[in-house]
Amino acid sequence: MRNRVTTRSARAMRVAGDRLLANIRSLGKIGATPDGGVSRLAFTSEDARGRELVRDLMIEAGLQTCVDSAANIIGHRPGERQDSPALMLGSHIDTVPNGGALDGAYGVLAAIEVARALNDHDTLLSHPLAIVAFNNEEGAFGTRGMWGAHAMVGALDESDLTAVDDRGRPVAELLFDMGGDAGHLDRAVWSADRVAAYLELHIEQGPVLESRSVQIGVVEAITGRSTLDITVRGKASHAGTTPMELRQDALVAAAQVILAVRDLAYPNGPVRVATVGSLSLAPNAWNVVPGVVTMQVDLRDVSDVAIRQATSRLRSEVLEIAMRTATAIEAENQYSVPAVSCDLGLRDVIAEASESLDLGHLTLPSGAGHDAQVIARIAPVGMIFVPSKGGISHTPEEYSAEDDLIAGANVLLQSVLAYDERYGRTF
Repeated sequence: MRNRVTTRSARAMRVAGDRLLANIRSLGKIGATPDGGVSRLAFTSEDARGRELVRDLMIEAGLQTCVDSAANIIGHRPGERQDSPALMLGSHIDTVPNGGALDGAYGVLAAIEVARALNDHDTLLSHPLAIVAFNNEEGAFGTRGMWGAHAMVGALDESDLTAVDDRGRPVAELLFDMGGDAGHLDRAVWSADRVAAYLELHIEQGPVLESRSVQIGVVEAITGRSTLDITVRGKASHAGTTPMELRQDALVAAAQVILAVRDLAYPNGPVRVATVGSLSLAPNAWNVVPGVVTMQVDLRDVSDVAIRQATSRLRSEVLEIAMRTATAIEAENQYSVPAVSCDLGLRDVIAEASESLDLGHLTLPSGAGHDAQVIARIAPVGMIFVPSKGGISHTPEEYSAEDDLIAGANVLLQSVLAYDERYGRTF
């Protein structure tokens, strides 16, 4: 019979750090690129091999595994009461093209090590554990991102189910190849009463923790995001024969729009960050005044109100720029994701877990999106960050120190134990 965890035994419990690092290296070899990156896109043979490894590791950790109809891999660990809601841990193992070995994968492998540590110490939690490797977080080949998480909360629509990816393959076929079943996605849905809470461990993907020399980030909120497509229409004309005062230069107008976007965040704008990351112009010839410029604007903040304020301000400034430059400028909302606050109780648990391990911690927002923001529709969520070297992610240079990776996994373990101790008798 397994032991009920005590405060004293919980504080002494640790993950097997060497095994965690070895598993990270093993998974990183699947889809490895010559320059040290990883290309393990969802719905590819590399993804299938990575999923097989993860499922094997779950089994070794004593988890009861299954693949649901959305092709999420789920490892179950029984709790003291099987009718109680599960404490869910997880992330994803798919990557962007030539990405890094840690984004997503670290959280899944660390969660598996948490389960293995509990088994190694013959420890029974009140809550069942559900460890999830979510399918297709990155949105491979033009498919919807965070696919598996959206399926789990019942947020997919008909267009998602009938979609065809950029390679011409139906999503239903892709799911089938990974063990899913597009015809029964309702079976992948979890109701709110099945999940007590969700915890996700992740590399920061930004420079804040490293710049502050802090090992653990306690995420206060996952940023909301709004994307706008902006088109500037001027008049293409000869660069040598058109006087400056008679030009309708779309690129000059676009440059002013870009500066206006920057000012939405810095130095005193309403949103935390604002970016123009995509730009194209026509006819794109060295001796022709540009006639059309298109760009994509990305606005992010932990406040949806701030994002709306920034969007409204940008629309007003775009009209003024159009008048000054004799151009026509259209701004169209393309995509938006609401901000999600992390549960205050879970934040306290993570902070206390960090302190119990003598690890410094810092409260900060997540500037990137995560499966957690989708799961927040059915459960309280919390996120733990560890430092990223240089703030780099989604590239071969993505790196976090081994000590930080082990520390983060131990904070996850201690957070699970502390959460179970605090809330395990309340259901």
